[in-house]
Amino acid sequence: MVTKNLRTWFVIHFIADFLFGIPLLIAPVWMLTLFGWPNIDPFTARLVGAALIGIGGESLLGRNANADTFRAMLNLKLLWASTAIIGMVTTLMTGNYPLIGWGIVGIFVIFFFVWLYYRLQLREGDPK
Repeated sequence: MVTKNLRTWFVIHFIADFLFGIPLLIAPVWMLTLFGWPNIDPFTARLVGAALIGIGGESLLGRNANADTFRAMLNLKLLWASTAIIGMVTTLMTGNYPLIGWGIVGIFVIFFFVWLYYRLQLREGDPK
């Protein structure tokens, strides 16, 4: 069964993704300079912004869906969060980056475990 708490987490995820995604898409240099990022690639930053908006937007649009839809979205969120964590940690370990990078990793780790918890709750065959 899809709980009210999971639906609420999807809305929280939408807000977080849009708070970061919109500035990365519209003003990547400003956003990354604000965070003290040393090397700025607007192309890659806008691509990340678009991904955040897409995944976060679907979190809002799909928040009232059935269990099958939530399982699929949770699978996507787990893949996105885990690979993003691997990529970010690899990058942070190989250079001199601002501490906010680790904060962003921390946000992804929190979301990963939230999604994992709920994905384990939504076993296959649960119709609700």
